[in-house]
Amino acid sequence: MTATLQPAAGSAKRGAPPSGERPPAITIPAMFRRTVERFGDRNSLLHKANGKWIPITYRELENQVVQLALGLAELGLGGGDRLALLAENRPEWAVTDLAVVSLGAVNVPLYATLPAPQVEYILADSGAQMLMVSGQKQLDKALEIRQRLPNLRCILTMDRLAEPVEGVVTYADAIARGAAHLKGREEFNRRAEAVRPSDLATIIYTSGTTGEPKGAMLTHDNFTSNAQSVETFVEVGPEDLFLSFLPLSHVFERMAGHYLPLSAGASVAYAESVFTVQSNMVEVRPTVMASVPRLYESIHSRLLDGIAKRPDKERKTAEWALRVGWEYYRKRVEGKSAGLLTTLQHLVADRLVLQKLREKVTGGRLRFFISGGAPLPIQTAEFITSMGLHILEGYGLTETSPVICVNRPAKTKIGTVGPPIPGVEVKIAADGEILSRGPHIMLGYYNKPGDTAQAIDPEGWFHTGDIGKIDEEGYLKITDRKKDILVLANGKNVAPQPIEAKLKASQYIGSVVLFGDREPQVVALLVPDMDHLKQWARKQGLEVKDEAALLKDAKVKKLYRDEIEANSKDLADFEKVRRFTLLAQEFTQERGELTPTLKIKRQVVKKNYAAEIQAMYGGKSEG
Repeated sequence: MTATLQPAAGSAKRGAPPSGERPPAITIPAMFRRTVERFGDRNSLLHKANGKWIPITYRELENQVVQLALGLAELGLGGGDRLALLAENRPEWAVTDLAVVSLGAVNVPLYATLPAPQVEYILADSGAQMLMVSGQKQLDKALEIRQRLPNLRCILTMDRLAEPVEGVVTYADAIARGAAHLKGREEFNRRAEAVRPSDLATIIYTSGTTGEPKGAMLTHDNFTSNAQSVETFVEVGPEDLFLSFLPLSHVFERMAGHYLPLSAGASVAYAESVFTVQSNMVEVRPTVMASVPRLYESIHSRLLDGIAKRPDKERKTAEWALRVGWEYYRKRVEGKSAGLLTTLQHLVADRLVLQKLREKVTGGRLRFFISGGAPLPIQTAEFITSMGLHILEGYGLTETSPVICVNRPAKTKIGTVGPPIPGVEVKIAADGEILSRGPHIMLGYYNKPGDTAQAIDPEGWFHTGDIGKIDEEGYLKITDRKKDILVLANGKNVAPQPIEAKLKASQYIGSVVLFGDREPQVVALLVPDMDHLKQWARKQGLEVKDEAALLKDAKVKKLYRDEIEANSKDLADFEKVRRFTLLAQEFTQERGELTPTLKIKRQVVKKNYAAEIQAMYGGKSEG
């Protein structure tokens, strides 16, 4: 059992002990094999083709994994070799990952949205010997850069080729090579059993919010300990169906939408795209789903808009039902009794409104959402909870495989990320930084010993770069990123993320980024929620076709000044936004302003809008 560590004198504040024993060390192929033996005839993966959801059983999935692994071995992939995976979520992604790690090789996943130069950087830095791509779009990137990558011996494509391409092997051909192996299963088992829990399984390049990507080296034990620890309290099993839409190249989806269900014998349905998530949810009726907060914020906003447009009697009934739902479920998630009156009111509210909302949004079977990757707005968590949809917010990083903490179904504290998972330790350093230690911590950054030494101290504590505090029950609350703290010219420290979350409570604000480091006051770039703004503007008799002109209107500027003031009442005077600029375009991944999990890269935004920020300090802003 992992011991509770007391912070060293003067170096740390209160710590949270590990929540239970760590699970036994096991490799990914051993974990997968165990699941196949128990649930071989159950569905493992589902994907949509020609308008129908096509299932793949665990036994069928294993056969594909064995054949592809042997085919890759025939092509020269061995233990310790790196295969980069550039593809969207699809069954072949899962098969390739399991095949690679079963050979003792290393999966280097890449976001399908990356441009060719960034793909080239990661392939060169990782020394990848093979590259698996999904289709023609990704193959074109690979062909553009392969002459500059001497280590890259082979390119494979999941889709069939219209005509042969030199040096490119199809997925089907690799499968056929493996299927033709005379002693295939025996050879596969030999290689898979040679893999050890401490072996490197993947190098995941952090998109990060600053600096160039770094490759976090994660082992088999990192992932399997994480999955098994989460299983001890979320009670995932073979009856569960996950809907996967976040990129599998991101560590959050890799664990929560891949290894966790595979460990538990659950099924995973791959959404057709990020644009079809809502319709796919209603079609497959998932029981569990992991997402970043943007999806939940979208659900919140869409349902509120729908309720506001209902006839007066229906609107008031829906608003009453949600109030009752919040009171009922607030007590439930806190582990308390709702009381007889509230319980009776909730029975009526659920029958009239809440059950219909759940069916409309999720298909009606969802047991819980998992939220991670970015802070979940409290008002969104409360709204989702009031509908009767349990939402478990957690916390982790690429370097921690990823889960450090997560709320429990039996007791959830909205506004926190829960207590540590079994086997994981957390403590708060003297400067407020969150530190963690346990089987989830990466080996280090690939080819970057200096960065590794800065991130993991001699006692094994990983320095997260996040600021937080632990309450009396061991629940962790994240307050900000250490690097994001704004130190004003007068020496006052301002944590921007909580303030940004407060401002986003306004229905008229879509995104907001605060600045003010070494400056006399806090300023903000605001991206309006254009749908709500235009609705308001029409009621004011304003022209809405020209969005740029609309944002310059004096009435609009006053609206935003009033919204900022209304949502800043409990802030200290020095924390309040004094000037702001309204932006006509949203922040995007294409301009480098968002990570793949839609977190804002503050330094990139600062660079892209340097003129607008400087104008605010020159007295020329809109507010």
